Amino acid sequence: MSETTDFGFERVAAEEKARRVRGVFESVAIKYDLMNDLMSMGLHRVWKRFAVAASGVRAGGEVLDVAGGTADLTRLFANRVGPTGGVILTDINAAMLGAGRDRMLDEGRVVPAVQCDAEALPFPARRFDCVCIGFGLRNVTHKELALAEMRRVLRPGGVALILEFSKVAQPFEAVYDWYCFHVLPRLGKLVAGDEASYRYLAESIRMHPDQSTLRVMMEKAGFERVEWFNLMSGVVALHRGYVF
Repeated sequence: MSETTDFGFERVAAEEKARRVRGVFESVAIKYDLMNDLMSMGLHRVWKRFAVAASGVRAGGEVLDVAGGTADLTRLFANRVGPTGGVILTDINAAMLGAGRDRMLDEGRVVPAVQCDAEALPFPARRFDCVCIGFGLRNVTHKELALAEMRRVLRPGGVALILEFSKVAQPFEAVYDWYCFHVLPRLGKLVAGDEASYRYLAESIRMHPDQSTLRVMMEKAGFERVEWFNLMSGVVALHRGYVF
């Protein structure tokens, strides 16, 4: 029997998930940034700035942005590391990667853009001071492989950052579920012409490991001093772990 995994609330063959996730992001790439602003009321920009500040990365640092898509985090890290540092933008999806690369070029900034799978990063061990993945881990089929790869490419003293939707505090669960399963799909249909992809988004949030589970997964991958920071009562959480 072939391996199965979750695609939202469905169980699908592991190889099928990668194909269907690719289809989702090919569909939403053009309106991705606009939808992020609408869905979060612009707060995703605050969450990303918080993540970059929490990285501790300094001028001259080397950063890998995994599943970086339209390059929001890449841009912020590029500002932080300055001309003596470097940031590499990666994504498994060509449409999303192209959008991020073009956005950087439109601003007159050139960063390497590499299409690759988070489960098999094409970089040498101990290459980066920081590896981040923002709102991408829940779409990865084998999360434990992606975490192991993040650890592998970090230098001793390096930091991994995972910014992702998480488990909201119990008093807000009902209203958050209503927003995710009723507002998001309708907004996707109205703005992006794609209700199904944003229904998947809501389902994938529900299926993603909660804060403590993800911390354990990071520790099993070899990260130390793993901690998380809840944002908006756990709507989003930033997990941070180190390699020593």
